[in-house]
Amino acid sequence: MATFPLIQPTYGTRKNSTPNVRVTRLGDGYEFRALFGLPQNQDPKIYDLTFNVTEVEADVIEAFLRSRVADQASFTFTPPAEGFSNKGGTFIQSNGAGATGKIVTVSCTNHGVAIGDTISVTANSGGLANGDYVVSAAANQNTFTINSAANAHVTSQTSITFDLSGAGKFVCEQWSKSIPFRNRAVINCSFREVFEP
Repeated sequence: MATFPLIQPTYGTRKNSTPNVRVTRLGDGYEFRALFGLPQNQDPKIYDLTFNVTEVEADVIEAFLRSRVADQASFTFTPPAEGFSNKGGTFIQSNGAGATGKIVTVSCTNHGVAIGDTISVTANSGGLANGDYVVSAAANQNTFTINSAANAHVTSQTSITFDLSGAGKFVCEQWSKSIPFRNRAVINCSFREVFEP
């Protein structure tokens, strides 16, 4: 899979979210909401981006996007100001009822992760293996849950750090280019997030 060139868009980026939720409204005013498919794939983002770049960089961007049209492939892109590194917190691990289990509860003030996010974890001790984990629950802005592959019973708050890359798979179906000055170009485009294996 191709990765978008290391050229950053200018700030003023717009991110649109349209969660894929099915709603059934009943006659008495109640409603039932259900996700349609895997939870981590139900909130695709669309980024409206502007690249105010040199003419050479504009040619690189356009060549990359034209190549993705030709091969009909998605590409990896990290939107500006998405993701984070080395956020710290603590964790405990049990079965949810105080005995040995695989449920890892992480405490971190304003953690910034959502259900379905994949985080890279570094556990300093406590038996939790370092690696990538999917967030299975987010009780509030200060607590979330992941599931370990191994059973353990960690009752004392143990330190943990984690990263969220922010990268995703995208397609660009439309873009425009203007040349306001000599050797300068402005490319406006929309990147739509896609979910592929």
